Amino acid sequence: MLARRPRDPLQAVRRRGQELKLQVDSLLSESQSKGSLEPSSRRDLYQRCVQLKQAVDENKTTLQKLSKADEAAPVANYNQRKEEEQKFLDKLTHQLQELAVSIGKESRTETGAFTEKEEDEDSSEEEEEDDGEEGEEEEEEEEEESEESSGEEEESEEEEKQRNESPDPAARKEYIALGDFTAQQAGDLTFQKGEILLIIEKKPDGWWVAKNAKGNEGLVPRTYLEPYTKDKEDQESSEEDSEEAEEATDETADGAQVKQRTESHWSAVRKAISEQINTVDVLTTMGAIPSGFRPSTLAQLLEEGNQFRASYFLQPELTASQLAFRDLMWDAKAGTIRSRPSRVSLVLTLWSCKMIPLPGTSIQVLSRHVRLCLFDGNKVLSNIHTVRATWQPKKPKTWAFSPQVTGILPCLLDGDCFIRSNSSSPDLGILFELGISYIRNSTGERGELSCGWVFLKLFDTSGAPIPARTYELCLNGGTPYEKGVEVDPSVSRRAHSSVFHQMLTMRRQPQLLVKLRSLNQRSRNILSMLPETLVGSMCSSHLLMFYRQILGDVLLKERMNLQSADLISHPMLATFPKLLEQPDVMDALRSSWAEKESTLKRSEKRDREVLKAKFLLVYHDCAFPLLHSTFLPPFRWAEEETEAARWKIIADFLKQTRENEGALQALLSPDRVHEPFDLSEQAYDFLAEVRKNST
Repeated sequence: MLARRPRDPLQAVRRRGQELKLQVDSLLSESQSKGSLEPSSRRDLYQRCVQLKQAVDENKTTLQKLSKADEAAPVANYNQRKEEEQKFLDKLTHQLQELAVSIGKESRTETGAFTEKEEDEDSSEEEEEDDGEEGEEEEEEEEEESEESSGEEEESEEEEKQRNESPDPAARKEYIALGDFTAQQAGDLTFQKGEILLIIEKKPDGWWVAKNAKGNEGLVPRTYLEPYTKDKEDQESSEEDSEEAEEATDETADGAQVKQRTESHWSAVRKAISEQINTVDVLTTMGAIPSGFRPSTLAQLLEEGNQFRASYFLQPELTASQLAFRDLMWDAKAGTIRSRPSRVSLVLTLWSCKMIPLPGTSIQVLSRHVRLCLFDGNKVLSNIHTVRATWQPKKPKTWAFSPQVTGILPCLLDGDCFIRSNSSSPDLGILFELGISYIRNSTGERGELSCGWVFLKLFDTSGAPIPARTYELCLNGGTPYEKGVEVDPSVSRRAHSSVFHQMLTMRRQPQLLVKLRSLNQRSRNILSMLPETLVGSMCSSHLLMFYRQILGDVLLKERMNLQSADLISHPMLATFPKLLEQPDVMDALRSSWAEKESTLKRSEKRDREVLKAKFLLVYHDCAFPLLHSTFLPPFRWAEEETEAARWKIIADFLKQTRENEGALQALLSPDRVHEPFDLSEQAYDFLAEVRKNST
């Protein structure tokens, strides 16, 4: 089939609108069928409704950005056509909103908001009407499909006539306020619950121009409104008692401010929860999070298994024959493992994140962080590294990294990261995902949300690496597989055509500031000992180097028979990868090694064998006892109480070890209890730990 000829921008938007109308009509037909009564079908309809609404919003955003100068040839009545298209898309948005609310109701109601049919008719009459409506919609779809297949550059006069004659049900229609709203800035309109507002203009960003009974005009959020009819007035009075009970429950769970912002959609949200619809859709409907937030993609990958964890990539990789190690080779001349250069080897510094939207008060933020990994546009190519951010109450929208602390900087807060990759993909780059870990105040449910993402390609179109400098990266909403989604569409709702206002709007967009730095000689020597693909913290890179060097000694130098697959008695090799999942124990090892290194002589620091022997002693005195201690609670991400308890136990143990000049006295003390262990926890099984070659 031949590709369509490229059309002018406005014509392309109008064609896209017709395609969306076909999809909306199909969705409405399915919602009226008998099969839509099933919970699974209703969940599917709800998800499709949300996705379709996002597509309509994207088309409206594209339409807003168009101007007459974009057209290749003069277009008659350009402004009028653009205004008609805006109303047409607003009508589709209104239909999808009504459908989403109707799906969430407990008892199935007929889609009377679209067909204006009575709900109290007999079931037989409903089926006949549904069949008739479906037949009419099918005929309309066939007509529109035939019009699209013609491939004309301009729409026919019949289409324009149909658009002009189709009434807009939301145009200058009365709406009732479902909650109190206080103006947030100049131009907003304050209103009270139950107040009747006349909608003058519907804007695609969700803020409508309304007029109250006193004649005051201003912008109001559409999530606080629903169409007003006299029939609803009687219905609300009969359900007043039940609503008061629900509001009281919400207020005690989330507080008065939460009730104020959620009661507009609470009935639909409650039904969505009962049917296990996506929690993020529920929070978005409540207004608790911006519409661009999504479940964290990288956090879900981390939960699937260890193939995206640093402990997996730290292990050696076998060749295709399974008889040798591909990335661990012995250098007989140097007496250690051979350094391996990689295509990408650099240091990245996270500076700050600016203008990150704040979630609502109905959820409590437990952690703000950035997850990063190597990405080629389709799949993740490395482990996923996490850096936790700090913030000040005076600037809650600004995240910072590498704060000034007393003592050593925890590796979880270190914004300096190393990046290593030997991938030959021309689209290789770094994927950044800003996230928050949260807990819902009303239900106690925990989760992780993505506050935006950005992809930084490491090579230009000619294949040359991008320069080492600071980059200001504008964040995208949605997931890395969605395009054209804003993190918070309300930021651009007051955008003007002037250059000055556009510059101000750009400054309000969420941004991530990072700096790429080239390696010095010391960093290059350390990173060359690490695996070809790995992302981690620079502050612990020298400890990873020790692990790889000792691993090379044991597997390549000290093994009597290289064909033997027996277990190797080496507690450090068997347990060190666990430290990558317990950053506080890694910090304890860093602190102990820094103290030990400061006592070494210059000749000892230059002797590689002495350094490895000293490092093993420090490891057995510090990290190994902590990993098997029963006093240390299990590590749990973003649990402040658990993290504080763990660090107190670790600090007390390090203090006691320092006073006793070693951990032996503490290990033999009757007051200390350690977890029982077997041979598998003390021996290194390299066949079970190595990574299989993916090629």
